[in-house]
Amino acid sequence: MSSRDEQNEEVENINDESVNTEESSASENSVEDQLTKLKSEYLYLRAEFDNYRKNTIKERSQLIRYGAEPLLRELLTVLDNFDLALGTKIDSENIVSFKQGMEMTAKEFRSVLTKFGLKEEDPTGEPFDPNKHEALSSEPTSKVESGHIVSVFKKAYLLHDKLIRPAQVTVAREPDSSNTDEDIT
Repeated sequence: MSSRDEQNEEVENINDESVNTEESSASENSVEDQLTKLKSEYLYLRAEFDNYRKNTIKERSQLIRYGAEPLLRELLTVLDNFDLALGTKIDSENIVSFKQGMEMTAKEFRSVLTKFGLKEEDPTGEPFDPNKHEALSSEPTSKVESGHIVSVFKKAYLLHDKLIRPAQVTVAREPDSSNTDEDIT
């Protein structure tokens, strides 16, 4: 190889290295640009998530604080009716209409509670279930099968499908010769 060929080859190598350096420099700039862009997107998404979390906490707090408002608005009508009744002077002439008014108010009260998911259960005659009933006493009787509920002191209440108060009941037992009631404790 001639010296001229060697010089040309060296010049080409230098040109190739310079092109490679420029390409790698451009490549590094591209990677840095992508990294900057990804960091920016990350910070934006993080800020957006933080705002979402704060808004969710605020909404939940508002729901807990004011969630009973619709129920209370409806109960205010019932309360107004009770206030009117309490302000009424009762005598022998209006006692019947007073009683009817109180019954209507109680019916309205139950209607509001039902509207908001409260269900009343009267378990009279049903088998005793310790998960739903609280036995206050037992009664010897042949009218109702032993282990079934004879009478109810307080009805059971459910909120949708969740028991919020068990029924307080008297449970039937086989009649015995002594005929005495035994309280269950």
